Amino acid sequence: MYPILIVKGCGFMNYYEKIKEELIDNELTKKAKDYSKNKSDLKHYYNVGKIIVEAQGGEERAKYGDGLIKEYSKKLMIDLNEKCSERNLRNMRQFYVTFKDEKWNAVRTNLSWTHYRELLVLNNINEISYYIDISIRQNLGYRELHERIKNKEYQRLDDTTKNKLIKKEETNVIDFVKNPIVIRNSLNKEITEEKYLKKLIFEDLEFFLSELGTGYTFVGREYKIKIGERYYFIDMLLFNVKYNCYIVLEFKITELKARDYGQIEMYMNYVNKVVKSSLHENTIGIIICKKDNKLLLEYCSDPRIFSTTYEICFYNIN
Repeated sequence: MYPILIVKGCGFMNYYEKIKEELIDNELTKKAKDYSKNKSDLKHYYNVGKIIVEAQGGEERAKYGDGLIKEYSKKLMIDLNEKCSERNLRNMRQFYVTFKDEKWNAVRTNLSWTHYRELLVLNNINEISYYIDISIRQNLGYRELHERIKNKEYQRLDDTTKNKLIKKEETNVIDFVKNPIVIRNSLNKEITEEKYLKKLIFEDLEFFLSELGTGYTFVGREYKIKIGERYYFIDMLLFNVKYNCYIVLEFKITELKARDYGQIEMYMNYVNKVVKSSLHENTIGIIICKKDNKLLLEYCSDPRIFSTTYEICFYNIN
């Protein structure tokens, strides 16, 4: 432990004046340039965080310097006639500590300070980068971002996908399918039949599509096809505009079985021959099941077929 002795001498006031100057300058900038509020907030809060760390004797000692933050907070609320809480000053400190190794240029200024406060609960910079990226690409509000973090979206990505993101390698449509996929249950009952599982999914379709990734458009449910003289029904047919391909989805409330691969492969071949055009990429098949069977996947000869599991969570959709 590093004991912190708070002495309101020259050093205290020098650092304090720097912090006050940053906060005042931020308010003046926002009033003069309303369009750049986010950038101004983030730049000045980053600087305040840096000053606080320096005032506390460096990053390692800063862990034990909340007493100094308390003193700064009290004086700022008097001098600036506004609330500058200890918590917000701690957030500024953490903001600087989180991004100092990435440099200021890594901070995406089209997100708000409120977004970044949600991100500060995370310790992994790669995870933070993932949520920053999807927040920008999908125009997530801070409440939506909070839900994504709460649902541990990043942690449910495959390790291969995480490595691709870190190395900035090209991804494919299947990379962002979560495992397990979360299905929200508003029926307040145990799901033991496929029809009820499908009911949950279609009543909460937007959330379900977000669990698959981005770029999905809905084509049809119980999509009717005819092979020979017999009709079949695809559980769900989607199209991904980003990866330019159809996606066949089948839902199973049991463990994955060998016949499930044969079934979805037949549906995919039909879509390739009858539905897709020559401009589209080959169709992908995803089986969402209660329990996966990795051994079966090893013997599946079609590399376009993937499987993932689902997890039911109780949720009040209203």
